[in-house]
Formats: sequence, C-alpha cells, structure tokens
Amino acid sequence: MLKKRIVRRVLPDRAASEFEGLASDLHPVLARAYRAREITSPRELDVSLEQLPSWELLGGVDAATRALAAAIAEDRRILVVGDFDADGATSCAVAVRALGMMGARQVRYLVPDRFNYGYGLTPEIVAVAQQWQPQLLITVDNGIASCAGVAAAHAFGIEVVITDHHLPGAELPAAVAIVNPNLPDDPFPCKHLAGVGVIFYVMLALRAQLRAARWFSRRGLPEPNLAQLLDLVALGTVADVVRLDHTNRILVAQGLARIRAGRCCAGIAALVKVAQRSRRRLVAADLGFALGPRLNAAGRLQDMSIGIECLLSDDFDHALSLARRLDDLNRERRVIEQRMQDQAAALISGMPAITGDLDAPRCLALYDDSWHQGVIGILASRIKERVHRPVVAFARADDGQLKGSARSVAGVHIRDALDAVATRHPGLIERFGGHAMAAGLTIRRENLDRFRAEFEIEVARHLGVEDLHGVILSDGPLRSEDLSLEVAELIRGAGPWGQGFPEPVFDGAFEVIDSRVVGQRHWKLQLDLGDGGHGIDAIAFNTVEPGVVAPGGPGPLNLAYRLDVNEYHGARTPQLIVEHIA
Repeated sequence: MLKKRIVRRVLPDRAASEFEGLASDLHPVLARAYRAREITSPRELDVSLEQLPSWELLGGVDAATRALAAAIAEDRRILVVGDFDADGATSCAVAVRALGMMGARQVRYLVPDRFNYGYGLTPEIVAVAQQWQPQLLITVDNGIASCAGVAAAHAFGIEVVITDHHLPGAELPAAVAIVNPNLPDDPFPCKHLAGVGVIFYVMLALRAQLRAARWFSRRGLPEPNLAQLLDLVALGTVADVVRLDHTNRILVAQGLARIRAGRCCAGIAALVKVAQRSRRRLVAADLGFALGPRLNAAGRLQDMSIGIECLLSDDFDHALSLARRLDDLNRERRVIEQRMQDQAAALISGMPAITGDLDAPRCLALYDDSWHQGVIGILASRIKERVHRPVVAFARADDGQLKGSARSVAGVHIRDALDAVATRHPGLIERFGGHAMAAGLTIRRENLDRFRAEFEIEVARHLGVEDLHGVILSDGPLRSEDLSLEVAELIRGAGPWGQGFPEPVFDGAFEVIDSRVVGQRHWKLQLDLGDGGHGIDAIAFNTVEPGVVAPGGPGPLNLAYRLDVNEYHGARTPQLIVEHIA
C-alpha cells in the first residue's frame, strides 16, 4: 500500500478579527477546525432553512414549473425517469411524493436497468416508457447529455423536462426546460447540489407557482409542507458525495434533524433499523456509510426499484421487508467487492504505483473479465485510496464493450480529462459523463490499451511526481484533556461533516498498551495518553493484512485519527478512529 504523509492544515492567513465571532462561544477545538475550513462568521454555521438560497435564482426553473403545473392541471400522465444510484433513488422518491402532494394523480417512475439499458434517458428507455404513454417526462439526476433520448421522446409526442446536476457537454438536449445549476452562466450560487437537491428546488418553485395560481385553495388541497422530504434530500446528498457547502449543509442538517425526531419516511426509518444505527444519534457519516450503501446495493446488483419502493412506502412493515432485501444485497455486494479488490491488488502488486517508484504511471486503468459491472465504482474508489492517483475500473458489457467507472484525486478533473481524450481521439470513448471526482465511460474492448496510453498522457499533464504521494490533512494535535467524551460529542454533533467539509482529523504520538485483531480485518488498540490515566481505546479499520505486524513496539506510534464516541451496552466512551498509522 502507498505510504502517506501526515500534513497539518495551515490556518488561513487572515486578520484574527475575522474569526472573533466564532471563538467567543465555541470550544477551542471546534473553533480551530472551523477556521481551517475558512468559516469566518456564525452565519456560515447557521443551518436554518431561512439561510437557503431562493429557488428564484435557479435557471430554467420557471419553464420547468410552467410545464409541470400545466400537466397537473390537465391531469396528464407524468413519468419520472431516475438513475440507479442512491441520489437517483432519493430524487425519484422526492419527485413522486412531491407531485402527489401537489395534486398530480397520474405519476409513475421508471429507472433504467444498469445492465440492459445503461445510464440516462436513452432512446431505448424512451421506448420502454412509451408503453405507459406518458405525456410529460421529467428526468431526475440525469438527462443533461440525453440529446438522442429527448429527440426520441419528442418523436412520440412526449414533453421532456430535465433536472440534473452533472456537467453539461457541448450540446444540450432540446427539452422543454433544463434545470441544472452547472449550466454556463446559471446564477444559482450553489454549484454542488446533488440531483435530489435540484429536484427539491424545482418542487419548491412548483409549489410557489401553484400557490400563486390559487391551485390549492381552488381544489381544496392542503398546501404541502415540502420540509417533509428533507430526510430524502439529506440521504441522497450525502450518498452522492457532493461538496457540503453551506447550502448542502443546511439541507443535510435539516434532514438529519427530522430523522432524529422520528419525522422521516418509513423507508429511511427501516434502513436505519437494518443498519443497526441509533436514529436519535444519526449523523451524516451514517447516511454515507450505512444507509447509502444499502440503498445503492439494489442498483448495483439487481433493480433500484426495490430501493425506490422502500423510500415510497408509507407502511413501516412493508418498508422493513424491502430494507431487509436491500441489506441482503449489500452483504452480497461486500463479498463480490472483496473478491474484486483481491484481484485488483494482484494486478497492481508489482506496479510502481504500489512500490512508490517515482517513474510510476500517473493513473491506472484496470480490467478483469470477471468483474461485476455494478461494483466497479466502489473498486475504483478503493484502489484510488491505495495508490493516490486516478483509477478507472472496467467490466465487460455487451457487444464487445467495456463499462468503466473512474475516480480521481485533487488536481485532475476526471470528467474534463475524459473530454480532452475524447476530443483529441474521436471514437476512442463511446460515451462518458460525470463530475470532477467521479465519472463513467464506455469503450470498445479492443481500445483498452490505447485508452490506457492516452489517458496516461492526459493525466500526466495535470499531475507531477510530487502529486503521487498520499496526504492525510490533520487539524493538529489534541491535548490529553481534550481526548474526552465531551469533546467527542461536540465534534460528532457539530457537522454535518462530509465531502469538502471534512470531519476534523488530528495527529499525535502514542504508546501502545495493547493491540489485538477484531473482526478479522481490524486492529483494536489501547493507547497510553501519558497523563497517568487509564488510556483510550482506538480502532484501525481494514488494516490487518497477511504478514503485517501488530502496531506498537518500542517507542511511540504516530497516528492520524478522528475523535469519536463508542457506544457499547449503553456505555458511551471516547474512541479514536485511526485514519493512518505512520
């Protein structure tokens, strides 16, 4: 595994007065962490709904709501076309639930089968959709690249509204309306909304349009409280690993508050139960590492409709039965993923990327004929963490094609890198799309070696030798008195932490009192704090490998860690979650 360096964050070089409002009523540990994340005012920590940017700033929203309002008023058939990941599933659930709350009576959803149709609104999916003869089709978490799909819908006489957050290409679909904060010159201040955030904003705008038309009063309908959907928005936002800027932190914090208070949908309550998490103490990390993977498992291995039905169910027992199916699928996914990780490790074990050779390739494009198409995204992410460079993992698809999933590191905008390769070498990449840090693509099997070479050339334009070393960013050391349950609780409740707003990581040297293996793959440590006390427990997940000696021995052990709360048989104690053993 690639060795990493622990690098302490440098606090912004600003006047101390800019941070005075923070330091006055915050614990010094939190004040330091917020300052390192360039938070300068209490307003930036205010996660009330009043701080959300207005929906009126979102481009294309007026045209979208006009089309939707007309469809509802004329009782047209509305079809929501989703995606097969957690963002797509929650987006679909938000759209279906919200449209029903607005008075729409003919609403259905369709999610493409990953293995038969692939991603997005394709002409093939439009042909499937036509079996229901929809009159208006609205995409969620997809559609910005679906020029052919929109044309196919128009040929059937179907209006199309696109809501998406993925980066647009050179050509936009000829839809009735496109709502995407990442369109050029779009004035919406938050460019990091997940797909579920975009459709939530569209529903806010639709409610305002219907309210202005006195739709609810004329029909005797209660005006919907769309805050009821924020549990779904929070789950999809965290699971899609978008940047938690201020807007997204508000959406996630509000959704978490509803879940903790027991005001969430039956499906999310069921997922919390099968994941064996405490609903009252749920944090963003639980959404990302416990609920999200179970929901994603349906789209990875079978049919995301299982997950969407779970989120749409209002009957807890029914939702629980679906959540248990999702849990079973997630267990199966873990077995498949571990096998694929072992195979990938064998592929790269002799490569310079692992040995640390400075002449190492700047990126990896890996393929095995047995790899599962639904799991390659997780595989690419895991290998990227091992080698600290962009990784594309490919799996065999139909008709001699390979489906790839790419994950990147700081310094390489992966979607733009693929675009550059595709522009210089037309036909090399069949199709692609994605974000700065994650993307999907399709190539022909015979083009794999050529793609490897051209992708290496492109990535090398952005990454130098010095960029190939893994770095753990630390918020510095903690005093022994700060390694307490009180500070751990403060940090746990201070987020929501996530992508772009990471939970604080600290570093320090500790003597190891005891170490043992738990769960076959994890080191459980007891550390001496050097203050004459009883020490503190720590756990290093997924670090036990064949031939690896237990941490400890003469001299201190340098650790990068998070300070967390361990709950066992009702007792709550501070615990270090080890991110790296230097």
